[in-house]
Amino acid sequence: MEKITSELTGIRTAAIAGHVRPDGDCVGACMGLYLYLKENYPEIETDIYLESPKESLLFLQGTEEIKTAYTEEKIYDVFFVLDTSVKNRMGVALEAFEAAKKTICIDHHISNKGFAEINVIQPEASSASEVLYTLLEKEKVTKPVAEALYTGIANDTGVFQYSCTSPQTMRIAAELMEKGIDFSKIVDKSFYEKTYIQNQILGRCLMESLLVLDGQCIIGVVRRKDMDFYHVEPKDLDGIVQQLRVTAGVEVAVFLYEQKVQEFKVSLRSNGKVDVNEVASYFGGGGHVMAAGCTLQGSAYDVINNLLRCIEKRLPERCESK
Repeated sequence: MEKITSELTGIRTAAIAGHVRPDGDCVGACMGLYLYLKENYPEIETDIYLESPKESLLFLQGTEEIKTAYTEEKIYDVFFVLDTSVKNRMGVALEAFEAAKKTICIDHHISNKGFAEINVIQPEASSASEVLYTLLEKEKVTKPVAEALYTGIANDTGVFQYSCTSPQTMRIAAELMEKGIDFSKIVDKSFYEKTYIQNQILGRCLMESLLVLDGQCIIGVVRRKDMDFYHVEPKDLDGIVQQLRVTAGVEVAVFLYEQKVQEFKVSLRSNGKVDVNEVASYFGGGGHVMAAGCTLQGSAYDVINNLLRCIEKRLPERCESK
């Protein structure tokens, strides 16, 4: 598929969805495509399905039109799923995806094996938003669409500082800036801004974090009782693992929070020497070389010990000493 336009002939209904607990790239890509279709193909009835985005992303145009549940049992002519590496991570829209006449996946996760009828997967791209931009007709990208895509790219590149940022990424960002977007506001609002409560839980996690494996790995844990105490949800925990990652001397950052009793969602970040996608994939998850995640069962101590055994084997210095 060279351009999305080629897949829209005869289409009367379309749906768009991303993964559970949508981050900046997921929301940015989904909203970018939604606005693009609404503005350029008004004859196509388009719906967007996502879990409620975090408040810092609600400045994007059209977010008030997001559907958080699939209740109408519509059968769509085409279903686009973005930034989603495996089908069962679609959450609220999985049933609609399964029923659709044609399915298209647009993604950048190296762990994505291709679960749709048409798959556009570019692991070398910084983000799903970057992949999506290459499939759009540039002259049809309006300022609201550009704002959404820039948000996605800025968030998944850590504001253009992660290794996934390429010259192509920067060229696309420049083209989006030429649409007249307020890029400084987008970065502050979607990436840096936190509520007082988010800062409190971040501080608590950092204060109680542990340096292990000779200071090469840092671990932060948020338990269910902590989330209840601070009245936070999983989306309020965004950014914690990135802050852990920039600790001096650390090669791998691990952040886990308790989803329910004896079940932890794990986020992994690498500073280059360890492929954390290998670690996450070993436990049934996935992602990228530098950023990945998985879900593990057991106590926090069990989860940490299992992860550390896997990470330790991949630390270069330790591999050489064995």
